[in-house]
Amino acid sequence: MAKIEAVLFDLDGTLLDSALDFHFVINQMLAERGKASLSLENLQHHVSNGARAMISYAFNIDNTNAQFEPLKAEFLNKYLQHLNVKSVLYPGVEQVLDFLQKHCIPWGVVTNKPQLYTELIMHHQQLHKRAAVVICPDHVRNPKPNPEGLLLACQKISVAAHNCCYVGDHIRDIEAGSSAGVTTIGCSYGYLNKDEQSAHWGADFLVEQPLQIINIIRRQLKQ
Repeated sequence: MAKIEAVLFDLDGTLLDSALDFHFVINQMLAERGKASLSLENLQHHVSNGARAMISYAFNIDNTNAQFEPLKAEFLNKYLQHLNVKSVLYPGVEQVLDFLQKHCIPWGVVTNKPQLYTELIMHHQQLHKRAAVVICPDHVRNPKPNPEGLLLACQKISVAAHNCCYVGDHIRDIEAGSSAGVTTIGCSYGYLNKDEQSAHWGADFLVEQPLQIINIIRRQLKQ
């Protein structure tokens, strides 16, 4: 393992537990149409795949349906009004970020969440001044699993990819990290699909809770 000089994180399902806000918005839309609500447990399996996946699951339609795009637009508008109501940082995340700051290790976010939503969340969680870099799909041509966002983040903070670590809760995060040549940490506490096993992602490390990230970085610092 190369010396770690910077740590990059995915956002939803890695730093931020945003499922409750998504759950509220989806169920509000279902209720307005006289449809049965969904359980949080079932919906959160689709959170990492974004708005399209949640709309498809909740309304049992695909993107060829004439109602798909209007429903997605309504969902995104409602989410914009509700994105910071119940979303919280996962337990232990603050300690991880404090540890990195204490050891002068810059950190940042590389997410497939659009910049509009990401910036509002980063400000609300008071992370915007602490992060060295934030990369959204707006900043690249190709989102994850393409490594473009990670490589751009490394460039902006002047850290070689092999000296960077990326933490994420989806196989696309690990694929992006591997393609970029960074050390990868997979999070099994995020929004795993029902039949998905993080052990099959091929990550360099796996963690079941954020505080375990500290142990991985600390071992590297002692080398």
